[in-house]
Amino acid sequence: MSNSIERLWNYTVILNIIILLSSFNLFSQDVEPRRWNSLPLGTNAIGGGYAFTFGDTNFDPILEAEDVTIEFNSFIVSYVRPFKLANKLARIDVLLPYTIAKWEGLLSGNPAKVKRNGLSDPRIRLSMNLIGSPPSGPKELQEYLVAHPINTTVGVSVAIRLPIGQYYDDKLLNLGDNQFKIVPQIGIVHNRGKWSYEFTASGIFYTKNNDFLNVNEKKQDPTLGLQAHIIRKFKPGYWASISSAYGLTGQSIINSEPISDERIDIIGSLAFGFPVAKMQGMKIAYFLSDTMTDIGANTNTFALGWSILFK
Repeated sequence: MSNSIERLWNYTVILNIIILLSSFNLFSQDVEPRRWNSLPLGTNAIGGGYAFTFGDTNFDPILEAEDVTIEFNSFIVSYVRPFKLANKLARIDVLLPYTIAKWEGLLSGNPAKVKRNGLSDPRIRLSMNLIGSPPSGPKELQEYLVAHPINTTVGVSVAIRLPIGQYYDDKLLNLGDNQFKIVPQIGIVHNRGKWSYEFTASGIFYTKNNDFLNVNEKKQDPTLGLQAHIIRKFKPGYWASISSAYGLTGQSIINSEPISDERIDIIGSLAFGFPVAKMQGMKIAYFLSDTMTDIGANTNTFALGWSILFK
């Protein structure tokens, strides 16, 4: 995009701000089956993943942006470590994403394109199971699961997304948000033989961005996220899930002026996991995201993940 077109974009946005970065940022709530599964003490998990997201984005008509499509190539590295906390099973996990993004469409009737390559905001999350299997090693955990084929886990967590992703204060479209996001969660899992039923509720709270589009101040009302999963286990290491999620994003406030840009989004997902070697597994997944408002993104995502558990 030329400098003159990009300046026009930014100036128009200042008049009628639309906080629409992408479906990637929408689900800070993390649509994630098997999120509350117990891990044995003394182990570590390292994972890597790739996701390809594509779709269309609808901006407010005043922006004169039409037929806008997006393509995201996301690469993720993760680390998980279970431990004992107050005689409960807890875990810490870290997620580091790198994104190659492209927005393309018409701006005031002229072809325009924006590309960004860089680090997105990483996440650190602390979780603890309040009810469920006791903290134990691999052998003891397996014995517990065999002795309790019907069991329930209740967990809580808090995650922080750090504002160190790529961010330009003179541009609307960025990979990072330049604000902390605090994400408390509560989840419940009921395991019944080969079937598991999960539900997770999330809230997302935002700090201020004091460098939004040329030294403007941006605040964001909280976001509510709900997700549910039905999981079927097959022979050891094989599983499949069907998931749904609901996101209600609060409005933005620019320089003390509410923008009334609330959004409602729904996601559906299918996932399949399988072993590839001892203590290693892979997951393939598909996500369909649809906005229920006139402003928002409709996207498809194909994802592939790998993980290894080791001492």
